[in-house]
Formats: sequence, C-alpha cells, structure tokens
Amino acid sequence: MPRLQTLDQFDFHHRLEQLPGVSLVIFTGPACGACKRLKRVLTGEPLLFEGVHLFEVDAQRDMALTREFGVFHLPAMFLYRDGAFHCELHSEAVAGKLRRAVDTALAAAPQEAP
Repeated sequence: MPRLQTLDQFDFHHRLEQLPGVSLVIFTGPACGACKRLKRVLTGEPLLFEGVHLFEVDAQRDMALTREFGVFHLPAMFLYRDGAFHCELHSEAVAGKLRRAVDTALAAAPQEAP
C-alpha cells in the first residue's frame, strides 16, 4: 500500500525538484475530516496511483508553505511533474475521479508556480 511521505518547509522544494515522474502534494490538517478521507482514498488504491509519489504537508505546522501556496481550504492538492510545479489540482475524493483529474491536468500545459 502506498503511503504519504511527509514534507516540511525545510525539505519541500529540495526533495520535489529531485524527483522524476509525477508527485502529488496534499496540504492537510490533523482535525480535517475531508483530509483524512482523501488520504484513505490515495493510500487505499495502490494500483490506481502506482507511479505517483504521494506527499503530505501539515498546513498548521508549516505555515510558510501554506502561505506560499495560498492555501485557504483543506485539503489542497498540488501536482508536480519531473520536479517542477504543474498545477493546483481540484477533485472530489473518489479514487476514479481523482485519477482522471490527475491525468487531465497532466495533459494540459503546466501553470506558473504560486
């Protein structure tokens, strides 16, 4: 089962820029029910998200990153490709819909980083 690796303000950019392939970063909070549901979906469907690096940022603990990305609502998702920011991702926390959102976003041109 894939697991979410933790990123913080001290290793966020450094770790992501070195990763080939697709990375999905979610900003979460310990009391966020929707965040817990999203994490269960991401880690509960190993084949659906195979090949996608999954990361989590605690939005309360890492306020510098939360501000940098303009996160106002949790969970917030950001997609990276080959170490570079690709886009903010919006999707319902349903495995198939989330996978389609990732694929659709990757087919589009990358956006500017926040």
